Amino acid sequence: MRNWLLPEYIEDILPVESYHIEMLRRSMVDLLTVHGYQLVSPPLLEFVESLLSGSGSDMDLQMFKVIDQLSGRMMGLRADMTPQVARIDAHLLNCEGITRLCYANSVLHTVPTSLTQTREPLQIGAELYGHEGLESDLEIQQLMIQCLAKSGLNKFHIDLGHVAVFRGIIKNAHISQDMETELYAVLQKKDTASLRALCGRLKKSTREALLLLPELYGNKTILQIAKERLPSHIEIVSALAQLEKVGDALSPLVDTLAFDLSDLRGYHYHTGMVFAAYSDGCSNAIALGGRYDEIGKAFGRARPATGFSLDLRELSRMVERKSYPMGICAPYQKKNKELDNAIERLRNAGHIVIVELPEQTQSVLNCDRQLMQRNGEWVVEKI
Repeated sequence: MRNWLLPEYIEDILPVESYHIEMLRRSMVDLLTVHGYQLVSPPLLEFVESLLSGSGSDMDLQMFKVIDQLSGRMMGLRADMTPQVARIDAHLLNCEGITRLCYANSVLHTVPTSLTQTREPLQIGAELYGHEGLESDLEIQQLMIQCLAKSGLNKFHIDLGHVAVFRGIIKNAHISQDMETELYAVLQKKDTASLRALCGRLKKSTREALLLLPELYGNKTILQIAKERLPSHIEIVSALAQLEKVGDALSPLVDTLAFDLSDLRGYHYHTGMVFAAYSDGCSNAIALGGRYDEIGKAFGRARPATGFSLDLRELSRMVERKSYPMGICAPYQKKNKELDNAIERLRNAGHIVIVELPEQTQSVLNCDRQLMQRNGEWVVEKI
């Protein structure tokens, strides 16, 4: 094997793409910052127990694990940053009020989530802790939409769901944990044949409600169907009311919006509304989020929370790529204060200035202008 070959689904990011991704990252972090979200940078590596708390439990098979040579304990390379940010909120910041945090860094997966994705996504996201009302859900969802629009993505679609619908049916039917797990698995796969077989053992009202869930996908009319045909348990009634309110608020901000009452992504840790963004040219969700109250419980401080995240590397392939900026070529001259000052002024103004090296025989690459001395002054001219 050639030494320079990389593992499958691991790749270098070359200058043009790297610059494009970095510009996206900066614009989104700036956007999150002006909305009051403070940037945090958790470590890439920490103990497995911490990484598997809360939402991380669903990422167990996606996590690379190693033995810590100092403690002998199992450590993991993060596959998701949400549990780490929850730990920071619960244990390190320990604020009584509302906390807004954001992050932008790499995560590692043992296998890609799809054939087109990398095993090293660049995850960026925002989390809001300490508020359990619908207003914080809306804030996070609107912020996700603004981030996608900021990236230059022209058209995208939003799916809204609520885990309390399925959970309310299960809870009030007194279904066993094992049966719940089986039902969750087939609904997650949209496997209606297996769902029908499983529901054959349940009472009629529960069976009809569960078999209806995969059909409850579409515009606002499906919420009315759900109100009429699903059990009127308080959890379900409340969830449908929340979806209707949020749908009304988000519809003017996106191209299309739909409700999906069988969407159980993240069911084991989400506690309320869930949402996903999609766009043409990508079969996967480009952004995901939802409410996951009690996430800090494993760290000794349960907190209501809602947030979203997306993969910048995936998103960067869907929007128009920014070309790498051209620079200004400057001559090499020792102890020329006027030249040094001219170069410094240009760099402070944001221009790329590349100084030639002594005895350089070829012209400087990636430059379309040059710094020349004219009538005793240094001026920029086109090459």
